[in-house]
Amino acid sequence: MLGDDIRRVHRMADQGKIPCRKVGGQFRFHRAEITEWLQQHMTTMPRGDLVQVDAGMTTQRQVRADEAIVTPLLRVEAIAPQIGSRTKSSALRELVALATQTGMVYDDVALLEAVQEREQLSTTALEGGIAIPHPHQPLPYTLADSILVVARASQGLVFGARDGALTDLFFLIASQDDHHHLHLLARLCRMLHDEDWVDQLREADSAKAIIELMARRERDVLGR
Repeated sequence: MLGDDIRRVHRMADQGKIPCRKVGGQFRFHRAEITEWLQQHMTTMPRGDLVQVDAGMTTQRQVRADEAIVTPLLRVEAIAPQIGSRTKSSALRELVALATQTGMVYDDVALLEAVQEREQLSTTALEGGIAIPHPHQPLPYTLADSILVVARASQGLVFGARDGALTDLFFLIASQDDHHHLHLLARLCRMLHDEDWVDQLREADSAKAIIELMARRERDVLGR
């Protein structure tokens, strides 16, 4: 899952940096605990660690190393170059409404509640005015397929970013299983490690332009 050398993982476990238990002198890792740990830490991981996690999830899910996983989820109806929300709660509602327009959401109320509950645990806002709202758990009975919403607010919102900055660029993700969710989160975080590209997203004036930028950036990340 981490795509990392086992010796480094053992060092992390020894230092208490990753959830584990020691049984009979051997480390034991619980998949659900590792999944939760990854969700909490992935958005702040260095670029190199994200590359490893991306590779690890690629192996876990048995997909090609050069396979795009963000681009296939980009739908015009789920992309908004400008939303008018002025508060965190209204932004979440508008993001879920965009997701519902894809026809891939069976229960928009359940999706909204799941995203709100995740925000109550800890903010999904990052430095640089970006947020990646997502449910705390996969939603196999709420979605017909995985969802990616991309939206930019007309003005920055107070979203709880640790650096105190306002948030104006949003990526709502929701998946049907943990592995796909973590893979999507890792790939998206890798793509966001480029300030010039993020600035271009902010300047894009149409859903088509955003899709083209996202697809090109994923190709770059994959070395294609």
